[in-house]
Amino acid sequence: MKKHLTTILLCVTALLSVIMLTNAFKNRNKSNDMINVTGLGKKDFKSDLVIWSGNFEIKGFTLEQASLLLNTEKGIVRKYLLAKGVKNEQIVFTAVDIRKDFNKTYFENGNLKDEVFRGYILNQTVKIESNEVDRIEEISRSITELAKDGISFYSYSPQYYYTKLSELKIEMVAAATEDARIRAEQIAVNANSEIGDLRYAKMGIFQIIAQNSNEDLSWGGTFNTSSKMKTATITMKLQFGL
Repeated sequence: MKKHLTTILLCVTALLSVIMLTNAFKNRNKSNDMINVTGLGKKDFKSDLVIWSGNFEIKGFTLEQASLLLNTEKGIVRKYLLAKGVKNEQIVFTAVDIRKDFNKTYFENGNLKDEVFRGYILNQTVKIESNEVDRIEEISRSITELAKDGISFYSYSPQYYYTKLSELKIEMVAAATEDARIRAEQIAVNANSEIGDLRYAKMGIFQIIAQNSNEDLSWGGTFNTSSKMKTATITMKLQFGL
């Protein structure tokens, strides 16, 4: 009787082993019946917001004299910008930076020998934020015309932005997903098969670079602000069943 039970247990064990191996083989094949693709979404666009700034400075022997001179130049700068079509509320002048100016002389060993006070240097920055991108861009180049009024104005490079990035990103995700699906379908056709349900999706890094540039992409994402005309890209990684 004991020998008979042992034989039955051995048979059951063998049967269970066969079932387990069969399921493992099936699951292995099932896991292989997948296709992984990466789709690209890409769009060229023009910035719709510009931020530009520049600064000017004057010198005066007394702080009062320097302040009067600076206010005079500030008025000339404002008048110039208004004449160019900039709205008054868009013109923002920052706080005045004040420095003392000294004429210094040194010993041969580099130590300070003497310093003579020569007055004050006052510096102020003007900043403009506007949706009139082309107009402000032109002003950033032409404002050096103030030199004829005796104003030494330094213009910084404009910074360009896009205010509809959320909508753009949604549009590009859709484009990248469609691109990935088309790639998957083509691969499946070449393999005499067809794609099944979507099993996995992951969005890649959103990048913005200058149009027609060799600007490097970054794993953390690139966000170009120096170019008015930009190109945005995004990738989507999808996994389909077969």
